[in-house]
Amino acid sequence: MFFLTILLLFCFQVFQQIQNATADGREILSNPILTPVQGTLEVVMNQNVSLSCHSNSGSPPVKYTLFKCNQKISTLNRTDLMPALFNLTISSASDVGEYKCKAEDTIDGKKYSRSLSFTLKEPLSKPVLSSLTSQAKKGQNATLSCLSEKGSLPITYTFFKGKQSISQPVRMQKKEAAVIFVLINSHSDLETYKCRAESSFLKMTKYSNSFNFTLAEESCDSQPRIIFLGLIIPAFVIGFALVIRFFFIPSCKAGKFTSTVSSTGLTSTDKVEESENYVIYTEIKPIQKEECANFSVSRREDEKEKRESPTIYSKVVIRDGIQAGPLHSPE
Repeated sequence: MFFLTILLLFCFQVFQQIQNATADGREILSNPILTPVQGTLEVVMNQNVSLSCHSNSGSPPVKYTLFKCNQKISTLNRTDLMPALFNLTISSASDVGEYKCKAEDTIDGKKYSRSLSFTLKEPLSKPVLSSLTSQAKKGQNATLSCLSEKGSLPITYTFFKGKQSISQPVRMQKKEAAVIFVLINSHSDLETYKCRAESSFLKMTKYSNSFNFTLAEESCDSQPRIIFLGLIIPAFVIGFALVIRFFFIPSCKAGKFTSTVSSTGLTSTDKVEESENYVIYTEIKPIQKEECANFSVSRREDEKEKRESPTIYSKVVIRDGIQAGPLHSPE
């Protein structure tokens, strides 16, 4: 009952104010209306725009205030019911935030409009056509992606091979690349590829760069190569071992006769010759006339007897040079 009484008193006061305003020729202030003068909320960067704020009824003077995200931007006073015009410049993405306006008079206080927001439109940039790889094998599904970095959404992409379309139009609502798969079966699939991007804003259409696949050479099977190496390496090792056994080791065991010529033309040289039972040592000395050469013959030690053979002297005649040969025992 108490609340009903208060409500009746409030309604009575409002009714009295309306009667007083009507008697004085004044109207109740209506909620203002905020509208773009250019008729659209789609804008581009660095574009100048105008917003109109006005109340259809009210008692002038009326003060209009523009807000962006609850932050005061500008204030205008009107002595009539004509709209207040607010001029703006869209210089960044933050300038497309939410806008409101407020109308105030001396009788009804303040009233707010509905909010509105601009939509920033970007001119379409040239799309870029790319792939994860430029080389493909026969039978491989290669990927192609097309993306315009700038442009108002949505953007529609279409792919071409040569002048022929190879895909249905792909409509993207986000700044993401459109992707298709291309089956590489023959050399005809290595033709030039392109993509086209279309934006509804300003009805812009742009084509991408050209892209070509190259056919990757099929690698040879490595198994025959491994088998070949597994056979040739052991054969090489065995052959090398046989060469050492039959050629290198016997040549190392064989004796060599070395002659050294000095400034006088001849030096003393010893030669050792072995036979089954004897070892013959030959000593040669430079001689000018007939001289004797000494030969020492030693019998090998036998398991049954040990003895030394006597020294045998022989006479060697040298005329044009030094000539000496081994002396063998007659035994």
